Amino acid sequence: MPLVTTDYDTISAVSTPAGEGGISIIRISGSESLKVISKMFQGTDLNKVASHTINYGHIIDNFNDDNQIDEVMVSVMKAPKTYTKEDIIEINCHGGIVATNEILQLTFRNGARMAEPGEFTKRAFLNGRIDLSQSEAVMDLIQAKTDQSMKAALNQLDGNLSHLIGNLRQSILDVLAQVEVNIDYPEYDDVEELTSKLLVEKAKELQQHISQLLKTAKQGKILRDGLDTAIVGRPNVGKSSLLNRLLHEEKAIVTDVPGTTRDVLDEYVNVSGVPLHLVDTAGIRDTEDKVEKIGVDRSRDAIKKADLVLLVLNSNEQLTNEDRELIELTNNINRIIILNKTDLSTNLDEDELKQLTNNQNIIKTSAIESDGMDPLEKIIAKMFFDEGIDNSKNDVMVTNARHIGLLEQSYDALNDVISGIENGLPVDLVQIDMTRAWDLLGEITGESYNGELLDQLFSQFCLGK
Repeated sequence: MPLVTTDYDTISAVSTPAGEGGISIIRISGSESLKVISKMFQGTDLNKVASHTINYGHIIDNFNDDNQIDEVMVSVMKAPKTYTKEDIIEINCHGGIVATNEILQLTFRNGARMAEPGEFTKRAFLNGRIDLSQSEAVMDLIQAKTDQSMKAALNQLDGNLSHLIGNLRQSILDVLAQVEVNIDYPEYDDVEELTSKLLVEKAKELQQHISQLLKTAKQGKILRDGLDTAIVGRPNVGKSSLLNRLLHEEKAIVTDVPGTTRDVLDEYVNVSGVPLHLVDTAGIRDTEDKVEKIGVDRSRDAIKKADLVLLVLNSNEQLTNEDRELIELTNNINRIIILNKTDLSTNLDEDELKQLTNNQNIIKTSAIESDGMDPLEKIIAKMFFDEGIDNSKNDVMVTNARHIGLLEQSYDALNDVISGIENGLPVDLVQIDMTRAWDLLGEITGESYNGELLDQLFSQFCLGK
């Protein structure tokens, strides 16, 4: 874990969303936090109050004849029991752009500087408050789009992944220490054989643990990033109506005029705990309209990039060549066939459809009357979460692409250990690969890291966090 340090300058930023609201919060962190707020706060002497208290008063412009700016509540939290392990001040002022910005600018004039994106969390990591995987979980929690993705982020923020990775790294250290002892004190003739056996057994044991983690990666990544889901079909089959039903609001324009949707519309929706990034595409057909043609081209691109395709067909009409082309185009993609407009008479040849699709994942709906939505949501959840989503059964779920990549590299390093022993390499060379696995696992929690990685990770955070 990084060593605690206290020589950072003092930073300030707004921690609440911009715009009108009940309150805004300006957060200050650093050794000069109390000095900064004392210059601009009128009320109780904040240098004398107990830590973790909230205090009533007013913010004044000490550069302008003590001009009163706003009535506020100020929280005082003294190091080390704070988010950053530094002194933290939080100014709760009235929500609104003017008052918030004036107070923020006043913190700068009194000695703080603007915080960089994610700098509060970065300091929490550098000061040993949380590790790197927990830091990333903070952003996952902020960006969570469903209750299940929020639970997965909280699980990681609680340190469950960190604890497991720590145990794996300790196991590697233990075996490396034993190998060193065997190399330095070869008291028995068969020490080389015993050491090789020890390395192989430990490498296989560690691979089993890593494999169990990687099994959760597919589902975890879905919970974190969502499923890119393209709603496709020829014009006027009910794609936009389906989007509106899934969103539970009239987001897309619906008319009986073919070609109404001319561009790609996208929204996020929670389907049985699975976040779907829904893309309502323009109807795919041959057209001479230049604008519509651009939309059709974008629709085809959306299909190629999709994790899931909802192919909508009109059950009130016979299959067309365009329908058959779309069925063929999506045959090798995760797909659900939706027979829409079941509120009307059925004229589509279902036997032909079953033959073309191997009778897989076909459901009937009426997007206008909201019929068939529950079966659709259930089949989506079943396709990607066979046994459902239950974070309580999975103490650790890997959700982060960076973590997945490092686990895969660690697994490969352990493979090199096993193959090295099998090929008769000297033990002192094989243990280099075991050490590499230890280093790679350490990158997950930040036990080993570089400044460029930190800058890249925390630049993705919002200001004030």
